[in-house]
Amino acid sequence: MNHLYPIFLKVHELNVLLIGGGNVGTEKLEFLLKSSPKAQVTAVSREFSQSFVDLATKADTVTMIEDIYHEKYLGAKHFVIAATDDKAVNKQIHDDGKERFLLVNVADTPELCDFYLGGIVTKGNLKVAISTNGKSPTAAKRLRQLLEEVLPDELDDLLENLHAYRATLKGDFEYKVKAMNEVTANLVKHKN
Repeated sequence: MNHLYPIFLKVHELNVLLIGGGNVGTEKLEFLLKSSPKAQVTAVSREFSQSFVDLATKADTVTMIEDIYHEKYLGAKHFVIAATDDKAVNKQIHDDGKERFLLVNVADTPELCDFYLGGIVTKGNLKVAISTNGKSPTAAKRLRQLLEEVLPDELDDLLENLHAYRATLKGDFEYKVKAMNEVTANLVKHKN
């Protein structure tokens, strides 16, 4: 059973700490920036791969610090991603983060994760997140690819029109919900 509670974080307004500048760190940074191009990320690593540097230098909201992990880097952060190739360091990052009540993700170690970075489909204002509860990132990737293909690009126009219509509605919350339900009823057709 999947007990995860999905939320959408405004990582352009939060301070993210990413420890690790190799392949896994690059993957995590790429994921953050793809979903939120203005994500506020401080990356700490003894050394950064060229692909990490190339990605980070394209975003003016990413700061790279060449150093080994130290708990001082957890200060003023909202959550942390541990992506080093050293299991003991990743565990230390987890433990230090939990002492500070930070949310922690340790790459490829589900039991040390408070959250997962799942598959994300974006069509304009619509964003769909996919989680397999840490069981199969490959399945999440395939589902993401499927949804990217089947969700029409015109969906964003529909959302903008619905937003404009909603703004014209007068009345209380209950009336607005009823009106929006009537307008959107045909978006999902049930087959019997």
